[in-house]
Parts: sequence; C-alpha cells; structure tokens
Amino acid sequence: MKSSTFIYGLHAVKAVLEKRPDEIQALYLKSTLSQDAKIQAILALAKQHAIAIQWKSAEDFQRQFGDVVHQGIAANLQSKKIEDEYALLDLLAQQKEPAFLLILDHVQDPHNLGACLRTADAAGVQAVIIPKDQAATLTPVARKVACGAAETVPLITVTNLSRLMSQLKEQGVWLIGLTEEADDSLYDFNLTGPIAIVLGAEGQGLRRLTKEHCDHLLHIPMAGAVSSLNVSVATGVCLFEAIRQRHAK
Repeated sequence: MKSSTFIYGLHAVKAVLEKRPDEIQALYLKSTLSQDAKIQAILALAKQHAIAIQWKSAEDFQRQFGDVVHQGIAANLQSKKIEDEYALLDLLAQQKEPAFLLILDHVQDPHNLGACLRTADAAGVQAVIIPKDQAATLTPVARKVACGAAETVPLITVTNLSRLMSQLKEQGVWLIGLTEEADDSLYDFNLTGPIAIVLGAEGQGLRRLTKEHCDHLLHIPMAGAVSSLNVSVATGVCLFEAIRQRHAK
C-alpha cells in the first residue's frame, strides 16, 4: 500500500532526496530561487536521481501550495514504507545497543509530533511509536517541523498501543511513563537499560490505561510556578537525561 503527500521546506525535501529519493514523484521550485546556493545543492541531488523538476512563478507556487511555510520548495512524496509493530519488533531484534524508544500517547498537534521526531533523531532514539487513531500523523507540517528527522527516525504506527506496550515488555523493554503525579524523579531513576519513554498528550497527559501498562512512573522536577512542560520540551528533557546517564555509564 502506498500513500501520497506533499512535503515542504529545504530540510525536509533534502532529507528525502538523500534518504529515500525513489519515493519522490516530482519536485516543485519557485523560479525566483534558481540561483540560490541551497537550491543548487537540491538541484544536484535531484539530477543525480533523475527526479523531474517543475519551476513555478511565485504566484503559481502560492496558488498551488497556499499559506504553508514552504521556503519556495515542495515535493510530491509517494511513500512505499508502512511501519507497524512487526517492523518495530524486527528493528529491535537487529539492534546491538539496548532498546531506546519513544512512545507518544495520543499527541494531537503535528507541530509537537515534528518537534518530538527532531529531538528523537538528535538523541539517537531507535523508533518513535504513535497510535493510529486520535493522534497527530506525519502531515506536511509535522515533516517540516521535524527538519528531516521524519526521514531518519522510524515512526511506528500501531492500532493498539496497550498491546504494543505488552509486547515490548515481553522483549525486556522497561516502560517509563512521565506524569506530574508521580512520586519518583526522572533524575533519580536508572535509564541506562532497554527503555521506552512514554509521554502523554497535550493537556490530558498519559491516559489511565497507558499508565497501567508502564513499569515505572516518574516526574520532571519543576522549580517554578508552572506544573508541566510542553510535550516536545518534556521529550527533550527525558531523552537527554537518558543519554547523559548512558554516556556516563
């Protein structure tokens, strides 16, 4: 099964050209950018992979792609790869390092999803897991915010998040949920083994059933008046605390 979508922005398009050029059906560029150095690098990659280029006037580009922040570049991407729980289990079987995963429990905002993917890529996360329904998906907005990370970090979409969490436990992965209600601090917990960091949706946080499937619940200590962080910021705090501990070990 294939799905078609448009992606926008220099970083997102360049990442696809480098990682999965065979999935790009056409490349669209604003004609006023023909001499831009960054666009020249894009053109060289497109020529290398024999990808068709359509130059458009500023008016035509705006008419076709609207008000998205596109930086004058867009690509029609026909994805051939669908990641699911089976792909995740295969991926874990191939890893030489302990599992290092991120689970997002019904995050709604594609900006947050894109930011989490970008942070996951920077932290060396092996895969990001999201539910199929009632959650943000890999929209053009999410791809652009991810700045190319959507093409490097496997995004696993599952129909039953609770079942997937149970499968991960069977594989020896510890599920670490983050909630402000937890007694134990993130900074006092050992994050060096095979783990999946589990973060909840904006506002709602972790759902009850998701909490019940976690092995441990932790909180991020807050020194100010605000009681919680944006999910993408919390993702960065948690992943890089794990990285700090792993490097120290």
